[in-house]
Amino acid sequence: MTQRYYVVREDMLPEAIMKTIQVKEMLGRGDAATVHEAVERVGLSRSAFYKYKDGVYALHELERERIVTIAMDLEHRSGVLSKVLSLVAGLEGNVLTMNQSIPLQGFANVVISVDISQMTGELSSLIEIIRSQQGVRKASVIGQG
Repeated sequence: MTQRYYVVREDMLPEAIMKTIQVKEMLGRGDAATVHEAVERVGLSRSAFYKYKDGVYALHELERERIVTIAMDLEHRSGVLSKVLSLVAGLEGNVLTMNQSIPLQGFANVVISVDISQMTGELSSLIEIIRSQQGVRKASVIGQG
């Protein structure tokens, strides 16, 4: 059976659905250590939470599931790639894959795939920050999904 999805305004949702979202958010933020604690605090049964938890998502959660591929030309110097990876991590980006060519004529091509769903700030800001680093000749997004 094909699954169908709907966008529904918050005030139209049943109370159990809203409380399920609250529990998921509490657990995600670390405001509650266990499902039991979270459902007690919002006044929802555990069975209702488990019934709805895998089918209810806040719209911003779905919008933020993104992976980008960034291609860069980096100078063949110690620490340049490390600095770029630290910048990505510092903005809560998660490097999923990395491929680096052998340096030719003093530059190496590096391609990274980054999960930006939890990243603070905008992707364009990340690219500009990478481009401004010493040793980065070029940086651009070559894929996004």
